[in-house]
Amino acid sequence: MPQSAEKVLDHAPLFREPEYVEMLKNKKENFECPHPGEWVDDQRELTKTWEYREKNLAREALVVNPAKACQPLGAVFAAAGFEKTMSFVHGSQGCVAYYRSHLSRHFKEPSSAVSSSMTEDAAVFGGLKNMIDGLANTYTLYEPKMIAVSTTCMAEVIGDDLRSFIENAKNEGSVPADYDVPFAHTPAFVGSHVDGYDNMVRGVFEHFWKGQPRTEIKGRFNLIPGFDGFCVGNNREIKRMLAMMGVDYTFIQDASDQYDTPSDGEYRMYDGGTKIDDVKAALNAEWTLSLQHYNTRKTEDYCKEVGQKVASLHYPMGVRGTDDLLMKVSEMTGKEIPEELRMERGRLVDAMADSQAYLHGKKYAIYGDPDFVYGMARFILETGGEPTHCLATNGSAAWEAEMKDLFASSPFGKDCQVWPGKDLWAMRSLLFTEPVDLLIGSSYGKYLERDTGTPLLRLTFPIFDRHHHHRFPVMGYQGGLRVLTTILDKFFDVYDQQTIIPSKTDYSFDLTR
Repeated sequence: MPQSAEKVLDHAPLFREPEYVEMLKNKKENFECPHPGEWVDDQRELTKTWEYREKNLAREALVVNPAKACQPLGAVFAAAGFEKTMSFVHGSQGCVAYYRSHLSRHFKEPSSAVSSSMTEDAAVFGGLKNMIDGLANTYTLYEPKMIAVSTTCMAEVIGDDLRSFIENAKNEGSVPADYDVPFAHTPAFVGSHVDGYDNMVRGVFEHFWKGQPRTEIKGRFNLIPGFDGFCVGNNREIKRMLAMMGVDYTFIQDASDQYDTPSDGEYRMYDGGTKIDDVKAALNAEWTLSLQHYNTRKTEDYCKEVGQKVASLHYPMGVRGTDDLLMKVSEMTGKEIPEELRMERGRLVDAMADSQAYLHGKKYAIYGDPDFVYGMARFILETGGEPTHCLATNGSAAWEAEMKDLFASSPFGKDCQVWPGKDLWAMRSLLFTEPVDLLIGSSYGKYLERDTGTPLLRLTFPIFDRHHHHRFPVMGYQGGLRVLTTILDKFFDVYDQQTIIPSKTDYSFDLTR
């Protein structure tokens, strides 16, 4: 065999060695019962046609590679943004392993979460005993300041009531009676990770605010970022801009430090996060501002119920997106936007003008969460590009209407299309029948890139196959500059690949562009 202690091969070159090539060939021929190659080729070509596209887009009973995750994942992420909080998922160990690995693979950081370890007996008799033992173990072993409880499919199907289960666990002495255990029901078979995020943040607010007196502080606001795989860079950029404005606010659910801990010899199970005392005091804010409306709809409703004014945005990226954020903050607080931020805006506009020749008329396909797709499409329109296909598996009819209004606001949106509720198999048909210049989304688009030849730019969660993107902002004027540069680099790489063969295609291997 080619593998030895002296010559250790990575899996990719290893499986290209003759022994493995022969082994895999025999496996396919003798055990997989494959269809004839010609038939497979014919079917592959059929799936690239307009005829197949119409059938594909008409699908209702099958989802293939959805651009979303399930509710509990969003709840686990939300819990990570609060001070010394352990996420406790009431369900099976396998489900929780998925949430932990999904977040760890994206952020390249440990993502702590515990499970009530429900098995077959709990599915029949209920998971109360699992809750009692699980909360006691979590409280004793990990010493969190707060335990945030969410659910998986199993707990929801059998109807476990978290409120009564937590009360019973406290009565049994699992945790002290006055210990903070906010909760959210997050059934994984409906909604998506953004709904789980929303439910958990609302659950935290309700836990601390319900029944408490409120004394409004004029000009003070709460800021909720929403589920964001770029939270490390984005949260810090947002805080930098707000510090320049000198405003009075509370950053709710700040996971930037939790997912960016240093290597200095000390392991941090918990780091950063919004302080519990600050969450309690946030009840008195005049305003609550969400950076992602479709991530926080239930939370916004609850904030209105307690008497706060509410405003929401759609992922403040690029010029207009950042303008909207700063102008709304100025309106809420009465603070002026400082000259330094105006200069940052001008530098972004200047950079966009410098690169106009390479961006004007380019066509894009964008997929991801509704707010991200909206924010990215808006920025593309600002560059003179055309967001031709905008897809959100967890997009609603309301989101579709907002996207169409966005397209109507720009001459570059004339031929753009919005696809709520569709998946990445539908995106494949769109790319084959109406090709674009660039695909923007998560790492799952690499299969579309391979299949359709459309270059992929990874700019949203999850990003598994690239490192450290999340450490840099994409929100704000500085984030917009980074996104602009990333888009341009991808186009320039494509141009270089098209002119790289000596004496054949290198007639225009430009040194200066």
